Amino acid sequence: MEIKEGEMEAESQNYGHEHPLQLLLNEEQMMISNQSGVSDCSRCGEKVSAPSFSCLDCGFYLHKQCAEAPLEINHPFHHDHPLLLLQNSPYASGVGTICDFCDKSCERFVYHCSCKLDFHIKCALFTYHIAEKKLKDQPLEHVPHQHLLVSFENKGEQLEDIFTKCFACQETLAIYAYFPVDWGFNLHKKCADLPLIINLEMRHIHPLALQFNGKRLSCEICQETQRRGLVYRCSPCNSVFHIDCVSNVEVKSHRHPLVLLTEEQMMSNQSGVALCWRCGEKVSASNSSFTCVECGFYLHKQCADAPLEIKHPFHHDHPLLLQKIPSYYTRHLCHFCDQTCQRFVYHCSCRLYFHIKCALFTYDIAEKKLKELQHVALKDPLISPENNGEQLQKLAKCFACWEPLANYTYFSLDCGFNLHKKCADLPLQVTDMCHKHPLALRFHNEQLFCKICQGKIKPAGFIYCCSPCNFALHIECLLVPVNVEVKSHQHVFTLFRRRVPFICDACGNEGNFVAYICCACNIIVHKRCISLPRVIKSKWHDHHFIFHTYFLEEEEEAKSWDCLICHKGVNVKHGSYCCSDCNIIFHVNCVTEKQNSYSIVSLENEDEKSSDSMELSSSTRVFERNDAGEATKVEHFKHIHNLMLSDKIVKYDQSCDGCMLPISDSFYYCSQCDFFLHKTCAELPKMKHVWHHDCREPLFLTSDEVFKCEICDDWSNGFSYKCNECEQQTCLRCVIALTPGAHICEGHEHRLLYYKEYEGKCSSCGDSRKGVFRCEGCNFALDYKCFSLPTRARHKCDKDLLVLTYRDVYNYSKCDYCDICEERRDPNHWFYHCATCDTSAHIDCVLGRFPYIKLGSVYESYELHPHPLTFVKKIYYYPDCNECGKPCQDLAFECAESGCNYIVHEECPW
Repeated sequence: MEIKEGEMEAESQNYGHEHPLQLLLNEEQMMISNQSGVSDCSRCGEKVSAPSFSCLDCGFYLHKQCAEAPLEINHPFHHDHPLLLLQNSPYASGVGTICDFCDKSCERFVYHCSCKLDFHIKCALFTYHIAEKKLKDQPLEHVPHQHLLVSFENKGEQLEDIFTKCFACQETLAIYAYFPVDWGFNLHKKCADLPLIINLEMRHIHPLALQFNGKRLSCEICQETQRRGLVYRCSPCNSVFHIDCVSNVEVKSHRHPLVLLTEEQMMSNQSGVALCWRCGEKVSASNSSFTCVECGFYLHKQCADAPLEIKHPFHHDHPLLLQKIPSYYTRHLCHFCDQTCQRFVYHCSCRLYFHIKCALFTYDIAEKKLKELQHVALKDPLISPENNGEQLQKLAKCFACWEPLANYTYFSLDCGFNLHKKCADLPLQVTDMCHKHPLALRFHNEQLFCKICQGKIKPAGFIYCCSPCNFALHIECLLVPVNVEVKSHQHVFTLFRRRVPFICDACGNEGNFVAYICCACNIIVHKRCISLPRVIKSKWHDHHFIFHTYFLEEEEEAKSWDCLICHKGVNVKHGSYCCSDCNIIFHVNCVTEKQNSYSIVSLENEDEKSSDSMELSSSTRVFERNDAGEATKVEHFKHIHNLMLSDKIVKYDQSCDGCMLPISDSFYYCSQCDFFLHKTCAELPKMKHVWHHDCREPLFLTSDEVFKCEICDDWSNGFSYKCNECEQQTCLRCVIALTPGAHICEGHEHRLLYYKEYEGKCSSCGDSRKGVFRCEGCNFALDYKCFSLPTRARHKCDKDLLVLTYRDVYNYSKCDYCDICEERRDPNHWFYHCATCDTSAHIDCVLGRFPYIKLGSVYESYELHPHPLTFVKKIYYYPDCNECGKPCQDLAFECAESGCNYIVHEECPW
């Protein structure tokens, strides 16, 4: 279609172009002029749209706005210097130019200032119209604004990644009413109506002007730096204030009338979600809230009335200031309720943070003005205090004392706070014999320990403290009952305050100030030890129950008793947990240290034998026994044939199918197939608790799958104990090695004990580890990986088996070099050696990446190949992998079908 004469308006100016330009007034003219459908403005570089100028001779296009852009603008948002229109980037070649309004790249012409401010033509002109209140000249007047879309609870990855920012205030676009993004500018409706000059009499003595954020200064309110956009600035003082922070200060003077929120207005909200502008929580017509009909603004009445500063009775050091949360903090927890703070908070320079409602509520607690609780129903305790185990751990905690809410009478959760009735009535100051100064009820966020129980104090809720002395106490430790009765003891315990320390008869540890006594039994205990369970089932000793006792019999006191966990002596004149069947003992604190490492046995089940359930979990069924009582013929639930007991090793390179270590000592074998199990591995139960796994449920014995051990990180296809809850698996080598008790290692003449907290160097590999097997007398230590090393291994560098060697006493290799990698090895470290061939090598060089994968294992569930695959080790012939095309030089999966040459690396299927 040709452009008819007279359909376009001729322009007398050509704006520097060599040919005359025609003005295209609508999209139809644009389509006639531009047959290709692709055209960019020669000044701004963006796709042209009407109205635009066009050159019919050479395909030149120019937005009307860009054509008429002045060469210089005295911009109301930048009083320091004029903005100059430049044809090219003002910076060195290769340095990009970014617009300081929309944060996008400037391709061609830019408005520039020597302050290093740069703007697209359209951004400079649009912000000029905002400043001059001439937005009627823009399409903005007829653009419908969108309601708030998302809640502040999702102000994390979702808002940051999916929703863009407002060009003016740099806040997430969707948290306020905004103009549609496809209009061309990301802009909140409120930011289009910002006043050019404001007065913040409470914050600053001079008027503040709305300006571009050229100097990137920190906000005087939130102390955060904003990258671009607009800020309120005082030039004489060189101070800036973020738009949102200023809005918070001026919230009571909202530019539009605020009305009380009604049910009809809530129903008319199309998004269905209305959030308070200050606290970020939902508003409703029932909780006294305000709304602005014009701009979708919501505000709780409590948040609207919140003062900018509170001198809080629970924090005398500094006032709490109402401010916006700095975004450089990844997470902000309220120091009362311990929940995440979303938007505005009360903050102190001590790094204390509080929700608005929490700060005001605790202020009312201190001032005894809790009118909101007068009509709240009270709930009775659900569970008696001595059952403070798994059941109470799942219940809510009181925000004040952080004890389980159901331990005492508490207010209904309808009030919005978890609070005991007694904690609402706490005295603000107390005097006690345990400290010379009065103790005040306070907030805190420091690492403090209670002087009575020695326990760590949670940085939330209240404590009683003396700030000058740094003396702190749990509320529960200071305000204690006089008499306590528990089911686990036949008599009543009575409060006995002491000025001097004492030794607790229940746990054997020192106590301070607060003790309880039983005059009938003549014992003195900590408050926390009153409720010690009488009988527990521990992961450290899962085949028998263990019983608490205050002292052992006189004939047992003469013996030396060591704790099975820490291996330190136990004073049997005081309390401990013990198993009389196994003759073992535990410190009370060691065996009860982790809540999920033991379970409480009820009084009704004390007489049951935990070993009965373990018998039901036995992995074997015995058919024959020898004269010594050993099972010589068994059936194992993980093998289809019967197994026979033997101690005669025919082939030294045979390995156990359970732990994947070489066969040694007594073992079971299958006469019909190549299957072996150490006697120790065969006797392991079907399910087992282990102390080194955190899940409470037992682990189940599994096989026939490749897995990575959660302890040693080695891959294996032997037996493992698997957790059905988290699906983690532990190999038998680690389970057996970490079984509590003394262990024997061929590399050391004395017994070894595992110390889980000890840090030291492994005598085998020289690496520093936390948690080692240790001989305390010899200063010998082994990490759990070296403890379970195979005593024999095969490598292609030698035709014979290599033997694990613990010291170079015969000077096997004068130069101390590894015969595989040809690098030096430390003669003090363990190594593999062949005495016949005089071959010596690093342990890692011999074992390779997968020492605990048994060759010849067949796998049928492989998606990429229809036939069963056999796990093989290629030594002399290296075929190419069917998946990656590289040679298979070590472990690989090979097709078991004759005539099929399919083979893949061991890592390619996974």
